[in-house]
Parts: sequence; structure tokens; C-alpha cells
Amino acid sequence: MSVTDTDQTTSRTELRIARSALKGLRDDLVTDAFAFRPLPPRSTDGPVVHRLPDRLRDSARLLPHACLAAFACFLMLVGFEFESERGGAALAAALLTGIPLFTVLFRPVGGWWLSFGAAFLSGAAAGQFSVWPWSATGFVSHLVVMAVVAGRTRPRVAAEMWLLTVLLGAGFAFTTPGRESDTFAMAFVSFLVLLTVVLIRGWRETQAKVVEQVAVTQVERSRRTVLEERTTIARELHDVVAHHMSVIAIQAEAAPYRVDDPPAELTRSFAIIRENAVAALTELRRVLGVVRADNPEAFAGGAPEAPQPTLANLDSLLANVRDTGADVDKVVTGAVRTLPQGVELSAYRIVQEGLSNALRHAPGAATRVEIGYVLGGLGLRVVNGPATEEVRPSHGAGHGVLGMRERVSMLGGEMTAEPTAEGGYEVTAFIPVAAEPKPEPKPEGDPGAKREPEPNPQRKPWPMVKSTGDPA
Repeated sequence: MSVTDTDQTTSRTELRIARSALKGLRDDLVTDAFAFRPLPPRSTDGPVVHRLPDRLRDSARLLPHACLAAFACFLMLVGFEFESERGGAALAAALLTGIPLFTVLFRPVGGWWLSFGAAFLSGAAAGQFSVWPWSATGFVSHLVVMAVVAGRTRPRVAAEMWLLTVLLGAGFAFTTPGRESDTFAMAFVSFLVLLTVVLIRGWRETQAKVVEQVAVTQVERSRRTVLEERTTIARELHDVVAHHMSVIAIQAEAAPYRVDDPPAELTRSFAIIRENAVAALTELRRVLGVVRADNPEAFAGGAPEAPQPTLANLDSLLANVRDTGADVDKVVTGAVRTLPQGVELSAYRIVQEGLSNALRHAPGAATRVEIGYVLGGLGLRVVNGPATEEVRPSHGAGHGVLGMRERVSMLGGEMTAEPTAEGGYEVTAFIPVAAEPKPEPKPEGDPGAKREPEPNPQRKPWPMVKSTGDPA
């Protein structure tokens, strides 16, 4: 590329930049310059306005408007007082000082143009005044007008207003170089004022965005909490339904073998029942995997017929924990009885999570598991002592206690989890269990009534089980 081509490219680029700047200036200060855009009322959420009575609070919303109007009246009175010897010219100068301040309340860009024109007229008719083109009151009025407009428009508008103001003062100073001008003072002070206004407005907009982002975060957190609750419901639905579906599948598979020479239709019906039960259980596990994890096949590989654990499986759980070298003690009080499956499963999971927390956060500590069968429900207590080995950092999500609370809350129970005075940790829970209604005895004369077997005096009730070593 030759030097001439480079110069032409540079010229076109500069021309394009100039056109873009002029277009932006026209859009900001010329197009719809006198459009009606009133100053919005003040918010009532401020620390001072918020404490005012309701009647004063409504009036305080218009406090900026009242202050600006009062300041305009004050400047007009001061200007008229200073230039009273000029007669009608003093009144005109006072009006030119105050009218832009009133106008900027409703038409901000138009009010600035009025202030700009007032400065031009003041400079053109300055006569023998020592300082020009702005008078003392016009100087202050123009600064206030630019500050108000800058607070309500983009920062680019503030730069454009400052540039035109400086060009106006420079034009007067260039035409009459022998006069004392306040152009430099206007350029310097207005630059500081506009810069302060722009920075304050930017800070306030940033704060507003932060508040908005915090609100969005709270909404997302609430949504995530709802999803976690739905995940818990899906988990509990799986735990409760899976066992029943497994029983249906097993019974449907075993039913034909309980009858000699069953009809082919009956065998086919039981096979269909088993296939549907297994398919439903597989789909249930797959849906639960989608809800709980990113891997949809998280539960697809499990045995669909495997029943969910109950309190009867606690001995196996404690044996596995003891294999790790932990000292675990189990105490069972009350008359052991079969509880609803949801209660059995939740109690097992609570004990399991309590033991996991003890192994994770208190390695080497002795742990005690207490299960109390009472008339109104089931009591659980998992307590461990202080750690005797080095506690390694845990990378888990830390929702174990929350999961236990969700299970207990779902069953209408109560739970506490807190440190002990000895430096350990204790989890206690009570799960209410409704008493099963006793069947009404049938009349003795009823031939269809079955006689209850007489109690065996040699049979002993289920003893209190205490496990300090191997499972009892």
C-alpha cells in the first residue's frame, strides 16, 4: 500500500469517527431536546424518609423538586439585587438565570440549551462588566443545570455539555482577548462537578445492580431449595415404593410354583405381572437417578429385586463399621416390634448417616447407637466422643444432617444435632408411629371365626439387646 492510499484510509477513518461523534451529539442534545421527561419523585426507602410519618413521607418525595425551585428563586433574587442598577436588563438577567433551573425539572436537555443560550446572551450583552461571559449567578446556575442533566443522562452527554460550554467561553475569549474571562474557571469547576456526578451515578447504578443480583441469587437459592426438596421426595418415593414393587415381582415369579399344574393363562399372567413390576422398578430407579445425579444410569445397574434396608439390618451395618477399627456400641430398649417400612428405612438411614459422620469427623472415637421402642414411636440416638486420630478434610457436600432432618420432618418427628460437653457430637431423633388398631374379636358362635392360639407360657418376649462387640 502506498503512502497516498494510507493517507486516504486514515482520512476516511477520521471522517467516519467525526461523523459518528456528530451523530451522537445530535441524538443526545438535538433530537427531542425539549421532550417532556419530568424528574422522578424521590424514593421513600431512604434511611431518613423511611422514618417520616405517612403524610410527610408523601411530601418528601418531591423534596428535590422543591429544593431546585427554591434555589432558582434564590438565584433570581440575588442576581436582580446585584444588577438592580441596570433596570430592565437586571430583571431579564435574573429570569435568564432562573428559567433554565425550572425547565430542567421537566425537560432536562431543553433546560441546558436555555442555560447555554442565556450564557451566550449574557456574554453578548456584557457591556463593560469586568468578568464574562457568565455572571456570578449565571455561573452557578449553569453548573447546577449541567449537574442535574448529567445525573439523569448518560456520561457521554455530560462530556458533550462540558465540551460545548468550553467552546462557548473560548469563542468569547478569542473574539475579545483583552477582556477578563471566567471561561477557565467554568471549564475547571464544571469538569470537577460533572466528574463527581458521573462517578456517584455510576456507583449508585453499580449498587443497584448488586442488589438486583442479590435478589436473583436469592430466587435461585429458593429454586434450588425447592429442587432439593423434590429430590428428597423422589428419594423417599423410591425407598417406599421400591420394596413393594420388589415384593410384587418376587411373589409373581414364585406364585406359579405354589400350585400343581397351573393353567398356562395363569402362568402367563403372573409373568406379565412380574415383567411390569420389574420394568416399573427400573424406570423408577432411572428417574430417581435423573433427579439426584447428572448420570441418568446411576441406579440402572442395581438389582431391582433388592429390598431396602430396615432396622433388622443394623447388625450388618455395625459389623462393617467395626471392620474399619471403630468402637461401636448398640443398645436397644423397649419391646422390639415391626414398624412401618418408611419408619424402618428412615431410622436405618439416620443411624447410617450418624455413623458416617462419626467416622469422618471423629476418627478413633467411640460411638454409641441407642434405639428405643416406646409406645408412641421410635427414639434414636447416635453419640460419639472426641476424635483421637487426625481429622482429615472432608470433601463432601456437608448435607448429612440436613438429609436426616428432612427424613425426620417428613415423618412428623423431631431431631437435634449438636456437640456434646465432652467434645463429641450427638444426634437424637424421635419418629412418631401411630398405634395399629386392634381387630375386634368375632362372636364365639360365629362358625367362621378363627380361634386365636393360646399364648405359650414358655415363650419369652424379645429380650433387650445390647451389643458391645459382635452383633447379638
